[in-house]
Amino acid sequence: MNQQNTQSRRIAISLAAALASVSVLIGTSSFKPAYGQEGMAPSQQTEAVATLAGGCFWCTEAVFERMKGVSDVVSGYIGGTVPNPTYEQVTGKRTGHAEAVEVYYDPSVVTYEEILEVFFKTHDPTTLNRQGNDFGPQYRSAVFYHSPEQKLATEQYIQKLEAAREFRGKIVTEVAEASRFWEAEAYHQDYYRKNPTAGYCRAVVSKKVKKFNNLFQDKKK
Repeated sequence: MNQQNTQSRRIAISLAAALASVSVLIGTSSFKPAYGQEGMAPSQQTEAVATLAGGCFWCTEAVFERMKGVSDVVSGYIGGTVPNPTYEQVTGKRTGHAEAVEVYYDPSVVTYEEILEVFFKTHDPTTLNRQGNDFGPQYRSAVFYHSPEQKLATEQYIQKLEAAREFRGKIVTEVAEASRFWEAEAYHQDYYRKNPTAGYCRAVVSKKVKKFNNLFQDKKK
């Protein structure tokens, strides 16, 4: 998917979210938001987006590309201050961005909570600005919400994980409102699919994919 089409997709989803919010504020009973029970805002009642940062975006992208109900995953940068950042700038820790993915999915097939479940079980949310041997703020764990409903659902899910003591350490995942998402360079898109034998893919990405395959047999495409 090219950047122009991706941007149009984001705008459509944002408009759906805005219309839903307005209808709630003014009490319009005739307007039924296309959120579903998970509070998402799909553009045509068939699509929603979740924006997630869980370390190197090659890993996160590869995992969610295999999930049932997911139509597209886009790698990019979010949460920084420099417009249209490059990979070199982000990895140089000069922009404040996180490596992240936009996950486009059908909320009638997969719920936002299921997206969160896969996200939290396929990366370490307890290490600040780090995933494995990857260090730096660009590798931070974060969920960037697109609506108040996503924010609440994310906070409640984290609370549930902490109450169940799913992890030994404290969850440090940032929960922040989604800002401008900058699509990464073309060579980063579908990186694992295109480069399965590359060193990092064999050493790191393949393990994430294997973990997803083992834990989520029922959620695989």
